[in-house]
Amino acid sequence: MSELGIALIAAGSAITGGVATGWFTRSAGFRQAEAARRAGDRQADALLETVRMTLREQAAVRLADIRRQTYVRFLGVAEARIRTERTGRGRGDDDALLESALGEVVLEGPAEVAAAAQDVVDRLRRHESPDSLLSAKAAFVTAAREVLSAPSPVR
Repeated sequence: MSELGIALIAAGSAITGGVATGWFTRSAGFRQAEAARRAGDRQADALLETVRMTLREQAAVRLADIRRQTYVRFLGVAEARIRTERTGRGRGDDDALLESALGEVVLEGPAEVAAAAQDVVDRLRRHESPDSLLSAKAAFVTAAREVLSAPSPVR
């Protein structure tokens, strides 16, 4: 075999080896790129879920704060109305304030707390005894505490 033949065979082998190596390298590159894309998608999904959880927790905290303020306002107005019932002295707008505070509790809910608040108002309207009023107020406080301490999601 002549030197030219040997050179052609060597060049052909080099080209064939280069093409085969290039083909396998290209395939490996595609697989790596796909794996990197999937890993990036998983990271993005995890980040989005973390953000969603944080937003849900913040919404639950805001709801609890609003409810707490609403319940405290109702208790303050109810206590003023109970004091008026006992002493006969009070403000002229006690009933209107009580109705407004009851409406807020009914809107904020949940139903157990709204029912307990309604019971306080009903007993005040019937001019029930101080013990009965204190019992209704205690039931309202218990219902409110249960709702505010529950680790439940936003309701």
